[in-house]
Amino acid sequence: MNKIEKIICLVLGAVLAWYIWSEMGKSKERAAQAGNIAVSPRSASRAETSAAATSVAAEKNKAEVAKVALPAVPEQTVTLENSQLKLELSSWGAVVKKATLKEYAKDCGEISEKNPAVVFDFAAAPLGELGGVAGLAPNAAYEVRDITSNSVVFVNTVVTRRITLGDDFRVTFDETFHSRPQPSTSTSSLSLGSMSMGNSKNDQLSIDSWAMDIGKGKAGVVHHYEGDSPLKPFLVGGYSGGCSGSSSAAGMPRSQSVKFPGAQKWIALKNRFFVTALCSSTSSNVGFDTTVTRDMRETNYRPDTIAAKVLFTEPAAQRTSVFFVGPKKQSLLWDLGMRDVMDFGMWRWICYPIVSVLNFFNDWIPNYGVAIILLTILVRLIFWPLTRKSTEGMKKMQEIQPLMKEIQAKYKDNPQRLQQETWALYKEKKVNPLSSCLPMLIQIPVFIALFNVLRSAVELRYAPFLWICDLSEPEGLLAAYLPFGGLNILPILMAVSTGLQSYFTPSAGDKNQQKMMTVFMPVMMLVMFYSFPAALSLYWFLSNLFSIVQMWLIRRQTAAK
Repeated sequence: MNKIEKIICLVLGAVLAWYIWSEMGKSKERAAQAGNIAVSPRSASRAETSAAATSVAAEKNKAEVAKVALPAVPEQTVTLENSQLKLELSSWGAVVKKATLKEYAKDCGEISEKNPAVVFDFAAAPLGELGGVAGLAPNAAYEVRDITSNSVVFVNTVVTRRITLGDDFRVTFDETFHSRPQPSTSTSSLSLGSMSMGNSKNDQLSIDSWAMDIGKGKAGVVHHYEGDSPLKPFLVGGYSGGCSGSSSAAGMPRSQSVKFPGAQKWIALKNRFFVTALCSSTSSNVGFDTTVTRDMRETNYRPDTIAAKVLFTEPAAQRTSVFFVGPKKQSLLWDLGMRDVMDFGMWRWICYPIVSVLNFFNDWIPNYGVAIILLTILVRLIFWPLTRKSTEGMKKMQEIQPLMKEIQAKYKDNPQRLQQETWALYKEKKVNPLSSCLPMLIQIPVFIALFNVLRSAVELRYAPFLWICDLSEPEGLLAAYLPFGGLNILPILMAVSTGLQSYFTPSAGDKNQQKMMTVFMPVMMLVMFYSFPAALSLYWFLSNLFSIVQMWLIRRQTAAK
């Protein structure tokens, strides 16, 4: 490598490292802000007695729950079930209190008695609960009628509700109000249920919505409320790499509520892999309220659940609302017009194709580890001409070094002439001095896109490969006996292959500098990748191997010529 090439490669590496570490560090910043915002100046004494504050808050919450008057009529429960979803409904409020995702295990492995399916517990914030309706308590008693395999009708004196379980994790509420209420300044609400933080250190908790802001020529704006909203300090989620520290929860309130005004097309509560959302409604809303509850068992701040209620003001005799209770699966969300729930940001243009390609390969050979191998091969084949041209360019740079040294010796006292003669030589010999950075450059968008996909695509959740139980998490071998979360083999293999790739790459620079790069780059990559999801290390390791093979083939062809 010459001096320019080294600078470009270091800049590219720094950009990649900055992007990943900035993503991982967002939660640390949010946690610090949470501590600053939630704790008032007068709470210093409470901070010294955090255990007592936690106990008082818990008792207060129990007392608040006990104040809710239960209906005199006994509760009836109804179960609706299909191959994907099981719903447990209550006649108190005509709501969904529990949803079971029958295709997704709670922990790594097959679904069994010891490893049940994923359950959304809506007991504290029932899905579909009505609030602010005159003459109707949120937990009012309903009469159960017309139970079928996929629907049930609940009736009381104010409203009749038909709840229907559809395909693709959809739940529809059809409501008919018996006496249309008069317009008023007060609002009624419809609950979206709640979403809980997962157990993984890489999990996250967020709420997204499509704000119907048609001003300034915009048809709508998607908000990811972990970004710049008042909820930002309270939506803390770890990202791969373990850089997501958190502040002390001493003196902080158990929950924080925020109101978001403005009509929304859809609203989604989500953690890393699952989502519960209001997809559409025939009545126009005026915004939503959301509440974040922290984990009272933790001494440091960690969100536990997030709940939301969509708000309505216009009275309507009839209303149909469609909810989605299921996985963050790209194909399902696209059908609902909610693709931005995946939160791929500026890299969506490559993230969406990557998910589709991985699913295509997995349908062909049912293993996402194999799908990543095939994806790596596909990327390498697509960029084969560029890699070939790059390798040939590096070889030419190596060949013209004697001429470069002559020019440097001849014009060492005239920097401007030295630069002119150097670029003239490049032009004469048809050499691109930046060519050695092209292979790394073309990998960065794919890698960042794969990083984003792994944060939220449910397809890779608990995906096994060889000795790896879950490609979306670090390997963690012998975690019970080793520090730092266990032994991760793939990052070590990736670092070794990075060193080999650097060794086999033609170099036109100083040999000592080349040796330094051969050592520095693998060590940096090992430190950065060690706690990343296994799928990322697998992709980069395989990419290095294919790059080494490509260089060997190209050098053989060049030597033959």
